[in-house]
Amino acid sequence: MTQRAYDLVISLIDAANREDPNIETAEGKDWPKELLYSHRMSDMLERYQPVTDDVAKLAIRGQHIQRWKTPRDTYPMNRQGYHQWRNSLYHFHADSTTLLMAKAGYDDASLERVKKAIGKRGLKVNADTQLLEDVASLVFIEHYMLAFYDKHPEYEEEKWVGIIHKTWGKMSPEAHTFALAGNLTLPEPLIPLIQKSVSTGNSS
Repeated sequence: MTQRAYDLVISLIDAANREDPNIETAEGKDWPKELLYSHRMSDMLERYQPVTDDVAKLAIRGQHIQRWKTPRDTYPMNRQGYHQWRNSLYHFHADSTTLLMAKAGYDDASLERVKKAIGKRGLKVNADTQLLEDVASLVFIEHYMLAFYDKHPEYEEEKWVGIIHKTWGKMSPEAHTFALAGNLTLPEPLIPLIQKSVSTGNSS
């Protein structure tokens, strides 16, 4: 596809996320929450894998498109409800992103790639899915892990080690290397926990 088509989809994704009523402040600027997240995803991709094709870039930019439209409390507040919510989001984000891509003229093969990646299908075997998971995990560690930690003071250290270890286990060896090579700004209060989690061994 042309650069013009790619730029159009990026602008449409950003326009959709700009409608987010939830505001987050970063570096002295107020952002719609999901617009900020999508930019952080693209920025991390540029740092981690700068040579990436446009279809993968669009999947990463659109991963959380209009996430606020499906609140967590629209599903039962238990483990089963959580998984139902996450699965519904995968479909919603994939469908929303590919709809915008179709408007810009992207072919069915490109749409299917994005649906697989955003739908988290084929982790560890599908390159687009793994790339998206790597970038999402790196963004979570750098930008969101500390806030998540502060939100759950009731969690014991063992539970946190498990959470971090599970995130680490979804990442590829390349992402592990990137994270451990000083490329991330790690949340300083959590560095001991992160080190302990990683030292327990990598999941495959």
